[in-house]
Amino acid sequence: MNVIRTAIPGVLAIEPKVFGDQRGFFYESYNRRVLEPHGIPGEFVQDNHSRSAKNVLRGLHYQIRQPQGKLVRVVAGAVFDVAVDVRRSSPSFGKWVGETLSADNRRMLWIPPGFAHGFVVISDYAEFLYKATDYWAPEYERTIIWNDPDLAIAWPISGAPTLAAKDASARRLIEADVFA
Repeated sequence: MNVIRTAIPGVLAIEPKVFGDQRGFFYESYNRRVLEPHGIPGEFVQDNHSRSAKNVLRGLHYQIRQPQGKLVRVVAGAVFDVAVDVRRSSPSFGKWVGETLSADNRRMLWIPPGFAHGFVVISDYAEFLYKATDYWAPEYERTIIWNDPDLAIAWPISGAPTLAAKDASARRLIEADVFA
């Protein structure tokens, strides 16, 4: 695996080594011995799988308690995936990084605890998988509005995305509960 640092320390892009021939392909999507030295923990407690249509935007989600680290990837279609630093004491507080993740590029993204996470589907549909380091705790979940002008995320969409009610009514970062 090739582990690539992004503009925000701790957020990592991961490119697996893919072995393919006329039969198809094979790759390791997780290897503890390879990833743990880069700060990706060795234990995940929950795997999630979502399918969404084109222009669906999910996020920006995080848990103020029981924060989750997430190792994310796409197995069908493509998304633009975003991590936003919501740790007030961090030099990169309020900054974001985005990566295109797709079934074709097989790229993954590690989003450490302390980051809000979201994605928008840029193909006809996408199937999105993620491993989480802690359990989903809806009572601690927080959401930052996808189009917060202070974040100025360059979502690769035209027009308004399709949102869940909780995402449409989310707060701006300046009003949100964040980590110390």
